[in-house]
Amino acid sequence: MRWRNRRVSSNIEDKRSQSVRRRGGKKGGIGIIAIALVAMYFGVDPQIVMSLMGGGSTQTTTQTDPNYRPSPEQQRLAQFTGVVLADTEDTWHPIFQQMGKRYQEPKLVLFTDTVRSACGHAQAAMGPFYCPGDNKVYIDLGFYQQLKNRHDAPGDFAQAYVIAHEVGHHVQNLLGTSGQVHRAKQSVSETKGNALSVMLELQADCYAGLWAHHTEKAKQILEQGDIEEALTAASAIGDDRLQKQARGYASPESFTHGTSQQRVRWFKIGFNTGSVQSCNTFEATRL
Repeated sequence: MRWRNRRVSSNIEDKRSQSVRRRGGKKGGIGIIAIALVAMYFGVDPQIVMSLMGGGSTQTTTQTDPNYRPSPEQQRLAQFTGVVLADTEDTWHPIFQQMGKRYQEPKLVLFTDTVRSACGHAQAAMGPFYCPGDNKVYIDLGFYQQLKNRHDAPGDFAQAYVIAHEVGHHVQNLLGTSGQVHRAKQSVSETKGNALSVMLELQADCYAGLWAHHTEKAKQILEQGDIEEALTAASAIGDDRLQKQARGYASPESFTHGTSQQRVRWFKIGFNTGSVQSCNTFEATRL
């Protein structure tokens, strides 16, 4: 991916030198189980995880390490992340303008190990996530190495796909889609609620493909193998593949993000069409 010597977003909040400590509250039990499960997924709703990890009163303190010095590789990844975020801004501003709306840029928070968000206390094990409570995307840069080693999805475009997916959740929040899904899930069964979550996640995958479409058209960023990197990442985090890796079998009724095939399909739809309308997973005849 051609990303060097391009604009870096000004919406980066660097909290890598900060550490968050919690005291009190319940420990272990379902909280540990929740973290283990959530670690397998991207784009998880952090509010759900926080409710599982909570319980009891807690005191949270934030400390800053004055001696923190990021490595050259960490700085490279931070700059790369800022460039991709800038590309998402350049993509979504005109699209929202065409819809007669104004795009509100999200902040992206870089952190190490733990962070405090409007959705609660988060750990790096959760992977990157979007918090609708403060309109921010959160990512520990160490996740990029996990993407390569744990999910066998290396490459800078695979990393860019992850960022674009989380920004896709921000777009859903701005358009009211996330709120509609959240309200609908309150009145349906767990299985139907999971199906709605799948549609939401697949739409975010489609929005990531849409970002790639418009950024390539405007800036010619793609190099040989880039799209394959994104498709590999999308395939690696399908519910079916992750569940089989974790326990040897898959339970479709419990899927919340979609199968590997579905995630790849919807990224391709976004990339091939560049159209928001084409990303309407909620009215699609086939996911």
